[in-house]
Amino acid sequence: MIDALTLPATLTARDGEFSVRAAAPDDLEPLVALISGDPVSAARGDTASPQDRDAYARALDAIQEDPRNVQLVAERDGDVIGTLQLTLIPGISRRGSARLQVEAVRVRDDQRSAGIGRALMRWVGEVAPALGAQLVQLTSDAQRVDAHRFYERLGYEASHVGYKLHV
Repeated sequence: MIDALTLPATLTARDGEFSVRAAAPDDLEPLVALISGDPVSAARGDTASPQDRDAYARALDAIQEDPRNVQLVAERDGDVIGTLQLTLIPGISRRGSARLQVEAVRVRDDQRSAGIGRALMRWVGEVAPALGAQLVQLTSDAQRVDAHRFYERLGYEASHVGYKLHV
């Protein structure tokens, strides 16, 4: 886990407070449900198949074991309502700047439009300097037009074109 994060953290959305904490092994099922409940992720094969459970568990273990990574859950009243992954990436470019990569931001369907995603992403921007990051970056699938507007409203700039090679 990224050591400089003070967790759990309490954040405020339009409909009240929720907490952010590091994911635990018991969170695997709701995390997979959040990922597989997303149509873009489901089209890529994230369908929450029981035969994939071990792969998801290995991935969560690997994230938890890596000191530059943390899988976070947003939780309210004991229920996981959102997730995101943070990865601190050291770099030589930008005069040795570190980047905080944000991945797999998801908010449970019944919790959308309550300000949870906004609170999570603002919190990421607030904690980034304490983690040693000079830049917060993320990628978003080209199909996610609503997400792009959301990030732009938060001050993120669509400054690069991304490429992926499936191997």
